[in-house]
Amino acid sequence: MGTFQNFINGQRTDARSGETIPIVNPSTGEKYAESARSGAEDIDVAMKAADSAFEGWSNATPSERSLALLKIADALEERAEEMIALEVENTGKPTELVRSEEVPPMIDQIRFFAGAARLLEGKSAGEYMKDMTSFVRREPIGVCAQVTPWNYPMLMATWKFAPALAAGNTVVLKPSDTTPASTTLLAEIAAEFLPDGVFNVVCGDRDTGRLMVEHDVPAMVSITGSVRAGTEVATAAAASLKRVHLELGGKAPVVVFEDADVAAAAETIAVAGYFNAGQDCTAATRVIAAPGVYGDFVDAITEQAKNTKTGMPDEDVLFGPLNNVNQMERVSGMVERTPDHARLLTGGARQGDRGYFYEPTVIADLRQDDELIQTEVFGPVITVQQFADEDEALRW
Repeated sequence: MGTFQNFINGQRTDARSGETIPIVNPSTGEKYAESARSGAEDIDVAMKAADSAFEGWSNATPSERSLALLKIADALEERAEEMIALEVENTGKPTELVRSEEVPPMIDQIRFFAGAARLLEGKSAGEYMKDMTSFVRREPIGVCAQVTPWNYPMLMATWKFAPALAAGNTVVLKPSDTTPASTTLLAEIAAEFLPDGVFNVVCGDRDTGRLMVEHDVPAMVSITGSVRAGTEVATAAAASLKRVHLELGGKAPVVVFEDADVAAAAETIAVAGYFNAGQDCTAATRVIAAPGVYGDFVDAITEQAKNTKTGMPDEDVLFGPLNNVNQMERVSGMVERTPDHARLLTGGARQGDRGYFYEPTVIADLRQDDELIQTEVFGPVITVQQFADEDEALRW
């Protein structure tokens, strides 16, 4: 059984404590690997490595940083199948969807930021004092502590490390405790083209993330996660006035008006809502429909849900399992608490007895103050409400 190690200062390393976290394949529900559980000493070593590397990397020319990122993108493209295999085993996503929907944008984004590395322009700020020229100059800020989620592990890691490196910063990145696999390989591939210490990965849990935020070295903290996690990070970072970037949860609405093509709307919303098992902060899972089309839309989206295919990664399906047992319990609990005035039209239960599969679900007749409307489900659950007029739809 393998172990996903930290990658610090150009080297793979176990947690100094020797502690590990079990890594489970969500398609089977079985443990298949372990991951380092980093503690304070690991974080300190990683931060010092990134801090030591900052002076050299921040003074690299834009062309040097750009070229390094272009080489990383090329190497990832060459080793894409390795990344796909790790991502699929770690998330349970359909293999073909990872290959077609995640790898190309991941590589393209690195190339985009490689181009952006050459465009960090200053701006004239006017003549505020006689015979003196004022201007704004963009400079790297230092070490960036970054925490990524489990819904798009390798894609979210790319969104964080690539712009930071392009701007001349160094990075200590922590993947989710359930999905470290692809990120550790990403760091190893990138290290071939970067000075030691520029891009570091530490595996671990919430305590590991907290230690990163509280550490003295980082000048900026970036997290993609829940609203609760974002609040905790912002509070902790405020103590030392760190810059903070938060990408948190959402509750994406779709408004269906009277003149909509109901069949087309239902088909499109089903794909946008159930893609990645609804584990997306922009998943189209909250539908607000006009009175004249409400009944027809509810029927149409229910039929779409019944026909949506789920299954193992090697099958021709739209989505696979929920990522972990905690998320399975969260989604199940929210659906079980559906109020009596609402209708559970299809789904609403675990699918099969292996892994963390959950049925495509539709719940109608919900009210604006219901938990399922106010709280992000992050699962394959589409809710439908009826609005009285367009002003109400906008308020909701």
